[in-house]
Amino acid sequence: MTAAPLFDKIAVIGIGLIGSSIARAARKQGLARSIAVGDIREDHCAKALQLGLCETATTDLRQAVKGADLVLFCVPIGANAEVAEKTVPFLKAGAIVSDVGSVKQAVVRDIGPLLPEGVHFVPGHPIAGTEFSGPEAGFAELFQGRWCILTPPSGTDEAATAKLCAFWKGMGSLIEIMDPAHHDMVLAITSHLPHLIAYTIVGTATNLEESVKGEVIRYSASGFRDFTRIAASDPVMWRDVFLNNRDAVLEMLQRFTEDLTALQRAIRWGEGQVLEDLFTRTRAIRRGIIDAKQDS
Repeated sequence: MTAAPLFDKIAVIGIGLIGSSIARAARKQGLARSIAVGDIREDHCAKALQLGLCETATTDLRQAVKGADLVLFCVPIGANAEVAEKTVPFLKAGAIVSDVGSVKQAVVRDIGPLLPEGVHFVPGHPIAGTEFSGPEAGFAELFQGRWCILTPPSGTDEAATAKLCAFWKGMGSLIEIMDPAHHDMVLAITSHLPHLIAYTIVGTATNLEESVKGEVIRYSASGFRDFTRIAASDPVMWRDVFLNNRDAVLEMLQRFTEDLTALQRAIRWGEGQVLEDLFTRTRAIRRGIIDAKQDS
């Protein structure tokens, strides 16, 4: 726990997996004196209060952000502009506004121009999550040892960026500062394309004949089970990701398609050494991820 709270009041707008995990971690580590939750769903607000995630919870997002030193938008990327329009007039002078979305250029585009002078904008992306959603899905340890990428626009107040860094470090995150466009290209290959592939593979299974589909589910090997876990992620969130990072995703999808064609050819022509060389290289990537402590 920190010696003194970094913030007097933080407002978490959207109390799903990430928002509820932030509330839990901030409370556990003493990073804020009080936490306010804003969510358009009354049942989510009631559950947040029941779970002790916050002091106040309301569907009136304007009320939630009043007096907050830190406002975190934890909503689908496509909802950022609407949420910003509702809340911006009620932001405290000197407040820090951030988010948790996995596409950063869209966030800069949709939120940045709406913010008044004196409000500091530091977009962020914690690279952590599960396939579950809702206030009950969060847990305080979600960010432990995971990267949080911050993408402050040019000219952002350095003290505000440093304070948000301290906030995420207080919840256990590793911090990286990155250009928004570069972030979106990196995440297109590390996160967005894998989700697209998972959705496609599971979608292919759902289109099989009923008898075969039942056997696919019954005899699922670990590979297919892993794909179904990824494909069980929030459909609204991922719809918005693909629509708002389309250029980077399409670029990576084209590269993947070309590599898949080459792999298809190797299998067709019995080129065993080509396959073995590829599998050796990809095995090394897995070992690198484990060495970096990003999986066990």
